[in-house]
Amino acid sequence: MRLGVNVPNFGPGTDPDMLRRWALTIEGLGYDLLMVSDHVAITPDVAEKYPAPFFEPFTTLAWLAGVTTRIGLGTTVVVVPYRHPLLIARMAANLNDLSGGRLVLGVGVGWARQEFEALGVPHDQRGRLTDEHLAAMLDAWADERDYRSGGVPIWVGGSSDAALRRAARFGQAWHPLRHTVAWMRETMPLLAALAEEQGRPTPALAPRIVLNVTDEPLTGPDRRAGEGTLDQIMDDLEQLRLMGAESVLLDPFLEDPDQTLHPESSWEMLAAVAGRRNAR
Repeated sequence: MRLGVNVPNFGPGTDPDMLRRWALTIEGLGYDLLMVSDHVAITPDVAEKYPAPFFEPFTTLAWLAGVTTRIGLGTTVVVVPYRHPLLIARMAANLNDLSGGRLVLGVGVGWARQEFEALGVPHDQRGRLTDEHLAAMLDAWADERDYRSGGVPIWVGGSSDAALRRAARFGQAWHPLRHTVAWMRETMPLLAALAEEQGRPTPALAPRIVLNVTDEPLTGPDRRAGEGTLDQIMDDLEQLRLMGAESVLLDPFLEDPDQTLHPESSWEMLAAVAGRRNAR
């Protein structure tokens, strides 16, 4: 099972040097994948959670591809309706080609209503637009002479029934964000049934989970995967592996933008997980 890290590409502490340090740190720890998020217009609803500066994901990953040598690169997730599908297809295919086939394209419909308004994209049609854009991207990638996509894997984010149908139709993997192990286990049969309706294999499980190491165990049914003691977190990872997860993305951002000024605590948690993983 591949293990990756969601790197904050936003916030007051984020600049080119900090992004480089993040990339070299997690590649040095042996992680398999580095992923970043997507916003285009930092409207008030976005800024409340992910304040400026916000580094655009394709530009950022293209630069980090030259800084790193081995680690996979990805988006968690590109908001598909924000860009013309042929632009996404071109940028993703080129980035995959230039990085030596290291790209994973995580995709989603988005949520920030004010950002949709700023970009002139209808918020209430974002699901339909996402499906149409994904179909157009796959058609474009069929032209290997031009796009040279190299088979960029698509991870479909989201937890609604519509997102599951989208994953079954377009995804190599389903990429749910910050849920409990129990909820993912209960939802996988529905994903399998939807994929069977589409005549496609069931997408792999590739969740993004919280990373929050605590001194004392956390209990209760609402404990999300990746929260608790190191033993609990390692057990979560093992449970996900047994469920068939091919990749798991650890997200150490705990919704405090000031974390981006002091990433050392995140790096310590990532080092602890990597140490346990390498000892097995």
